[in-house]
Amino acid sequence: MSSTADPMVAARGLTRTYGTAAAPVPALHDASLDVAPGEMLAVVGRSGSGKTTLLNLLGGLDRPDAGTVRVDGTEVTALDEEGLSTLRRDTISYVFQTFGLLPALTAAENVGVPLRLRRTPVAEREQRVALLLDLVGLADHALQRPEELSGGQQQRVAIARALAGSPRVLLADEPTGQLDTETGLGVMSLLRAVVESEGVTAVVATHDAVLLALADRVVTISDGRVDG
Repeated sequence: MSSTADPMVAARGLTRTYGTAAAPVPALHDASLDVAPGEMLAVVGRSGSGKTTLLNLLGGLDRPDAGTVRVDGTEVTALDEEGLSTLRRDTISYVFQTFGLLPALTAAENVGVPLRLRRTPVAEREQRVALLLDLVGLADHALQRPEELSGGQQQRVAIARALAGSPRVLLADEPTGQLDTETGLGVMSLLRAVVESEGVTAVVATHDAVLLALADRVVTISDGRVDG
């Protein structure tokens, strides 16, 4: 990771308030940060501190009231809905704490969903899916459905699915929130490994201090303000 490289993710002055003018609920206030290419950044803070709002703004799932976001040289905050859809399809992927797997599909089919949406040729799709399931340690579980997998295994499938389209940026919102400590450490160790093997830049929101040692850098968010 080069310290002189342009940031893969650059946020400047992000402010986001929900609610109404009469009853505003501030979520972020003048938040700025840079994430270098290939860096794994942990964003730590208590529930309600603004972590999810920050990730949603970085990924174009929400728009700030003020401020800008650039991802891989593209100004996210200037994109229309079509541009945002393209960004989320080709550049950014997400991992959520709720896994979000389709219950009727096998592990392999879930991982392959983004590639189907991109109309990737079958042989190429199957090869990529097999590689990713092997990467997350689930090559022997390809034909199992989510209900047949443990929580940790389901999260590994979700990570493999997020990597299917070879994104430049991975945003993970409390990816260990529904897992016990030991399983959570395994998932975070996996994220650390895929950042290195896939060359992905990752921003991981967590409230679990035990997991922070695996990150390249940690920033704290408190009452909507980013420190570090």
